Amino acid sequence: MLSPIQNLINAIKQFEGCKLEAYLCPAGVLTIGYGHTGYGVEASTKWTQDRAERALIEDANKALSGALAASPVLRKHSASKQAAIADFIYNCGVAAYFNSTLKKRVDAEDWERACTELKRWNKAKGKVLNGLTRRRAYEIQLIQEQ
Repeated sequence: MLSPIQNLINAIKQFEGCKLEAYLCPAGVLTIGYGHTGYGVEASTKWTQDRAERALIEDANKALSGALAASPVLRKHSASKQAAIADFIYNCGVAAYFNSTLKKRVDAEDWERACTELKRWNKAKGKVLNGLTRRRAYEIQLIQEQ
């Protein structure tokens, strides 16, 4: 059985891929490595594979910590449920999660309706993206694991 962070890193690697030169993601955000955004990412930014791996571990730990802080009820649930919500936060941001109906469903431990909510988060700039649809399906699969 994988730990929450191992599950999360596997999900991130599967859905983000790794690019060592900065690029614009479908949402129009400058991104590098395994979906890393934010301070220090500029159009000319280039990384080594080692730098991308270090950022992945830091960012994954931040997403998992954010998930557990936003929804403490997750602490009593499986590593796969924790990873599913942390992956959502990694992809969409903790602020989006914090203000979502998804969080309300997780906090109520209503996993069936949480899965329904996840399906709604498959768009960037109003357009359905197959990659986001697949990612949400994977997160749902993690939630449904026993």
